[in-house]
Amino acid sequence: MALISVIAIATALFFYQRNNASKSLLSGVVNVSVDIGGQRFMRWHTPRELPLISFQDATGKTVTLADFRGRVVLLNIWATWCPPCREEMPSLDRLNAKRGGPAFEVVALSIDRDTALVKPFYQEFGVQTLRGYFDPSSKVSNTLRAPGVPTTLLIDQEGREIGRTLGPAVWDSRQVEALIDAALLSSSVKVSVGEK
Repeated sequence: MALISVIAIATALFFYQRNNASKSLLSGVVNVSVDIGGQRFMRWHTPRELPLISFQDATGKTVTLADFRGRVVLLNIWATWCPPCREEMPSLDRLNAKRGGPAFEVVALSIDRDTALVKPFYQEFGVQTLRGYFDPSSKVSNTLRAPGVPTTLLIDQEGREIGRTLGPAVWDSRQVEALIDAALLSSSVKVSVGEK
């Protein structure tokens, strides 16, 4: 009975913190929010500069967001122990299978302290196209003010945050593809205008 009470309190605290973080993030900066399968994607009025963040790839090499410049990135901060992350991971993989390439990538960033848990997780859930990226220190979550997992950011080709969502979503949807297309189009328009 005590365990049920602890779980209930922890769940209530998580949603309270998530809602308060959402409100502070939204104050006067959201241009539009889009429904993406049960969650709201909050698109900022103007893209936000992001602080320098670094994490590791599957080989242990240090990676930064600058390594993804020129691509639109969907940065998903998640953990194997997070039930909502388990729920959304297959749709992230399907999105990456369909749209991943030189112009777009889903970067699934695990905050698990034990990075060895990710490979069996991917196998269990049939994840085939997502690469392994790791931040066992959770520094990225803190730096990006991600109040919980999953938190997902859409990042433009210049490395700026277009918007974010808190909680699980259906990522292989027309609404998400429209957000990606708009980010790609916005970047290509800037390039063509600059070339003239």
